[in-house]
Amino acid sequence: MNLTTLLLLFAFLGLSGLGFTAFLVVTGQSRQDRLRLRFQAATEPHVRMRRIEPTRAIRARAPERINSPTDRAAHIFGFEADRPDQYPVKWWMVLLGVLVVARLITGVIVGIMGNGGWFALPAIWVMMSRTIFGMMANRRQQKLYNQFPDCLAMIVRSVRAGVPLTEAIRIVAKESPDPSSDEFTRVAGDLAIGTPISDALKSMADRNAITEFRFFATALTLQSQTGGRLGETLDNLAGIVRKRMALKARGRALASEARTTALILGCLPLLACGALYLLNPTYVNILFVDPAGQMILAAAGTMLGIGAFIMRAIIEKALA
Repeated sequence: MNLTTLLLLFAFLGLSGLGFTAFLVVTGQSRQDRLRLRFQAATEPHVRMRRIEPTRAIRARAPERINSPTDRAAHIFGFEADRPDQYPVKWWMVLLGVLVVARLITGVIVGIMGNGGWFALPAIWVMMSRTIFGMMANRRQQKLYNQFPDCLAMIVRSVRAGVPLTEAIRIVAKESPDPSSDEFTRVAGDLAIGTPISDALKSMADRNAITEFRFFATALTLQSQTGGRLGETLDNLAGIVRKRMALKARGRALASEARTTALILGCLPLLACGALYLLNPTYVNILFVDPAGQMILAAAGTMLGIGAFIMRAIIEKALA
């Protein structure tokens, strides 16, 4: 069996595994949809509920069109030009550092595959930049998510003490830690210039794409339209948010075994290669000095990366 046949076999096995994994994900999603439809068909005749048209606070923000070349380039690299505050590092520093790392990785690829490996430089640069910017945004979003129940509790206590809602939001802006302080400060600034509270909260929910912020905006919008006890409404909302957080944490805990298994499977080839190098360096050096060994090493690294990505996607899909 020559090298070309071996590489084609590896590629076929990788594509077959990817297709089988996609089939399992689609099958699981279809089964959940069928169960949901059956449950809805069984319970809908016995439920009497007046249909309420969703308010503006519930609707998700439509994707904005990107017109300028700068916005298009920023979108390609995963950087939101209109939200530079969510990145702790300057965008040009991230792009420059990632370019240096991508150049080093491409140099290794060129040494293995030849001059054709230079075509991988833009792809590696874009993928790594999108990953880093996404990690920064997700970290800030997770902080907002974790701090939101405490902010809600602060608003509930202030409202029950007789403080107006707008003043309670200003108190949260002053007393809460970052990044919640920045977001509620913007809401307080919008309220100070006469923006309706429903629009100000909807803008906050749209900026951060957090479901609990949409709950908050929807609850206050409906309360302003229908009336009722604001303190009780916010207290119930805080309880729902805490239950959702506890359920998400429980899901993470139940998925810890799968994540650990994926980590072990990903590290096992590297550990085995290191052990073999310690036992017989000549046996492993063929992968680094021989052209055929370099091709096999590149194929193995690619398949290992694809497998890690698929396992992570499956776990995140199950926790979504």
